[in-house]
Amino acid sequence: MRIRLACLLPLVLPAAFVGGAATAETPADRWNLADLYASQAAWDADAAKLESQLPLLAACKGELAKNAARLRACLDLRADMAKRSGRLYVFASEQQAQDMGVAANEATVQRIDVLYNRFGETASFFEPEILAIGPARIAEFVAADPGLKIHRFPLEQTLRAAPHTLDAAGEAIVAQFGQMNDGGQTAYALLANADMPWPKVKLASGGEVTLDQTGYEKYRELPDRADRERVMDAFFGTWKTYERTAGALLLSQLKQDKTYAAVRKYPDSISRALDGDNMPVAVIDTLIAQTNANLPTLHRYFKLRAKLLGVEQMSYFDVYPPLVGGDYNFPLAQGKTLTLEAVAPLGADYVATLGKAFDARWMDAYPRPRKLSGAHMAGYAYDVHPYVLMNYTDDYQSLTTLAHEWGHAMHSVLANRAQPFVTADYATFVSEIASTFNEELLLARMLKTAKTDDERLFYLGNALEGLRATFFRQAMFAEFERQIHARVDKGEPLTGEDMTAAYCELLKRHHGSAEGVVAIKPEYCVEWAYIPHFYNPFYVYQYATSIAASSLFAKQVEAGDKGALQRYLALLSAGGSGYPYELVKAAGVDLATAAPYEALFARMNHIMDEIEAILARRR
Repeated sequence: MRIRLACLLPLVLPAAFVGGAATAETPADRWNLADLYASQAAWDADAAKLESQLPLLAACKGELAKNAARLRACLDLRADMAKRSGRLYVFASEQQAQDMGVAANEATVQRIDVLYNRFGETASFFEPEILAIGPARIAEFVAADPGLKIHRFPLEQTLRAAPHTLDAAGEAIVAQFGQMNDGGQTAYALLANADMPWPKVKLASGGEVTLDQTGYEKYRELPDRADRERVMDAFFGTWKTYERTAGALLLSQLKQDKTYAAVRKYPDSISRALDGDNMPVAVIDTLIAQTNANLPTLHRYFKLRAKLLGVEQMSYFDVYPPLVGGDYNFPLAQGKTLTLEAVAPLGADYVATLGKAFDARWMDAYPRPRKLSGAHMAGYAYDVHPYVLMNYTDDYQSLTTLAHEWGHAMHSVLANRAQPFVTADYATFVSEIASTFNEELLLARMLKTAKTDDERLFYLGNALEGLRATFFRQAMFAEFERQIHARVDKGEPLTGEDMTAAYCELLKRHHGSAEGVVAIKPEYCVEWAYIPHFYNPFYVYQYATSIAASSLFAKQVEAGDKGALQRYLALLSAGGSGYPYELVKAAGVDLATAAPYEALFARMNHIMDEIEAILARRR
């Protein structure tokens, strides 16, 4: 089981929300964590129950091959402990998220972290023993005991990993090193969020602002060009000072990935990173190739942006201000109604289930002091329900995020409803399809009732910027990862300065610098140092593949293809019952081919056609 939150929005989509809620909060706008545990004492009791199961799990060591019944009992025990861990973790993490200033909440998170690591260490013998049993005898056990059938696919995954699994002693050693895995990432987080001496800049208005992470994301969107340039100069100037340190921290992650690849006998880091999901390397290579072949579409977008902003020469500091302004307000109640109307093409059951969830206190809606920023969905409390964290501020970004996060939540609802626990948890490769598909449905809904060209331009402009940020930017990140991992895998030296040079080439090529599309200052090429996603190797590419897949699914569903709709809903209900690439392919989208990417580029060009048609009418 993988403990994760779906879609931590900051740095993936436009900047995290700032400011306070426009609507007064009521108890109905706060999630009800009592659905998980009635009290901290109840959580403590369940944590003690998980700890008491550790000796029972340890007693399974050496007995998995005994017979089918013993194998099933041990696998069922491990699954029950994983399910309990998930429920404990979501309560602890979401209790902390609603108020980051309570020390006791942090202590609860640390307790489940330690307990979960102990669980992983205790269970580390499973894979070597299952491999020793072998596929033939495992097949006999599954055939002999109907209770083993739910474990068939997880067993298949373990057996497939035979060439990369160590003996019991080796796996136990690797499990011990698990506590050190996030050393570089932790140091980066401290540097980027606590220890950096953030610069202050004076704006044209005369006010002085501090450019920490949140400040940079906010002030890079200012309407005054000179202000935007000052902001970007100061922010990346500070990162440049720490280029060597940031390079050493990221290099530690790359070396760790190389070491684990070697220990587990993979040819390189990317093969190891993708193998857990049995993901073909061709998916990333196709994404990169298709992106580079279609950079003219991105360059067309930047030229259109220059026209809308009224600038002759686009610069990198012109990328972030809103493409089209608009003072549109969407209170939460209206946001829920619009989302329900938008997802109507997914069927009456989907709409009814979402409507009930909206009213059941699964969401913490509004920003508050000390509440975790951004937005996410936690769907791993299998026997309860998903939880959605929002910081809703009544603007359009809040509305699109609402549709996005509840796309994740409904994915979990459908998967948990259709699958036993052991095959309910789905891969990120699939999860972002569900969220971005809902965004596309919301855009169609908003365009259908837009009353003016200005309103239509506003929705189209937001969609266009979302495609740039979620597809092209993440694809560029994926190409950067591909390059730097390959260099370390080959034993080549890689400094922070080297990373800046590699990133600079990509940044300039993607933004058409040589063609005069977007001017890139050399100082901005240290941007890689500010991106936290690189500490989670070969992860960000999935945002790009997912939005490409959802573009093709949406095209098929909007065309009235009932078969496509059923295949899409079946994909959501499949959870983790198969390898993610194969599940998406079975639903009608092959992400190792050009088709889904062509659908995305066609969609992007269609939106630009509409915008240019509106602009032409105004001449």
